[in-house]
Amino acid sequence: MKQRLDVLVVERGLAPSRDRARALVIAGQVAVNGQVVSKAGTGIAADATIVLLQPDHPYVGRGGLKLAHALDTFKIVVEGREALDIGASTGGFTDVLLRRGALRVVALDVGHGQLDWRLRNDPRVVVIEGQNARYLESSHVPGPVDLVVIDVSFISL
Repeated sequence: MKQRLDVLVVERGLAPSRDRARALVIAGQVAVNGQVVSKAGTGIAADATIVLLQPDHPYVGRGGLKLAHALDTFKIVVEGREALDIGASTGGFTDVLLRRGALRVVALDVGHGQLDWRLRNDPRVVVIEGQNARYLESSHVPGPVDLVVIDVSFISL
């Protein structure tokens, strides 16, 4: 029986979600039995060999690449720190902070339900949704933080 390529990419652990799998397929980054397939809905045999042509980034969102680069460039140490991620969205920055040893990350966003499920369930993550950073007060954040990272758009702070 054949399955959609994007579903198989996720089932085999090559992408964290169907959305990411679709993006990889459309970008021509997925090969099936040695041939690039560019349509996510293509039916693929269950025993097919599926590979990524380039390793995908390790973070839940592309934003993680930006923060990782900045932390490396400016030699900022995250390990052992408590952080506030303003504009957390899917959690790319939060993911980087945790992978680099943050003790706790407060993931704050004006939206709802965007944060990756794995991060949302991580005991080191405190999720604050529906909070506009323009109106943020210290009482909104549970406890002090040592580091603040911000990735926002759409509005001026």
